[in-house]
Amino acid sequence: MFSLGSKKPADAPATDWKSRLKRGLALTGERLKKVAGVFRAHPKIDEALYEALEAQLLSADVGVQATTHLIATLRRAAHDKRLEDGAQLEAELRAALAALLSPLEKALPDALPKPFVILLAGVNGAGKTTTIAKLTRLFQSQGRTVLLAAGDTFRAAAREQLQAWGERHGVTVVSQEGGDSAAVIFDAIQSARARGIDVVLADTAGRLPTQMNLMEEIRKVKRVIAKADAAAPHETWLVLDANTGQNAVAQVRAFDAALALTGLIVTKLDGTAKGGALAAIAREHPVPIRFIGIGEKPDDLRPFASADFVDALFE
Repeated sequence: MFSLGSKKPADAPATDWKSRLKRGLALTGERLKKVAGVFRAHPKIDEALYEALEAQLLSADVGVQATTHLIATLRRAAHDKRLEDGAQLEAELRAALAALLSPLEKALPDALPKPFVILLAGVNGAGKTTTIAKLTRLFQSQGRTVLLAAGDTFRAAAREQLQAWGERHGVTVVSQEGGDSAAVIFDAIQSARARGIDVVLADTAGRLPTQMNLMEEIRKVKRVIAKADAAAPHETWLVLDANTGQNAVAQVRAFDAALALTGLIVTKLDGTAKGGALAAIAREHPVPIRFIGIGEKPDDLRPFASADFVDALFE
């Protein structure tokens, strides 16, 4: 397993992270506590229970396909295990949700090419630049050197923000005033290779999937990156604002079609009740969730662990 995903920072033991995760997912957890309330309100397993459960799962942004899948799983469990008490289904629901999400938990390999190029994309305001800063800290905590590519050439403020983060973390930022995004990232990869840098984090401009010219522009970025390194980008991650809710599936589908995504980073889970959308992604368009974010601090971005996520929602 890639060490970034398995090693916790010394000042943040696993128990502390789990408690923070529970607090961060409190809003989504409140929605799912209403789901748990269905079992108490319907002590007998019958159609009324399943209908009430379906309504609550949909209200928690779990999505139609994932909800249908979970209800079908519960029906099979009730039949196969001859369950009669509604409360018995709560444990089955937790297990079914964990089983749905677990395929999205996928570690990166131990052996990484050098430089290891990660391209980050997303809509405006998803938190790409802040996420890059957090990733920089995570890689540095593993003893890896990092170089940043200021590929968002549409917003001067984005370039300045990334440069500020670079100064704060002591890393080089490759940028150009009014330059071409693909050229900036190409130069960054060349510079990283010359300096023996381990990881290149490439920022890009925010864009909506419906902005076809900008979607074509980011395809071009990826093609140009491959000219600098035939195997790059080694990872292409979509930074996804958890507040997006059910629209998250449409974003994942569109960016995956354009870029062949290898991972997602779900941010701002601490400020939304729509965390159930991860289940919708898992069912409708599964892409590995590399990291989740539950706050502004560097240590609030951690590798996705499905069991911890489900436990935090229900406890």
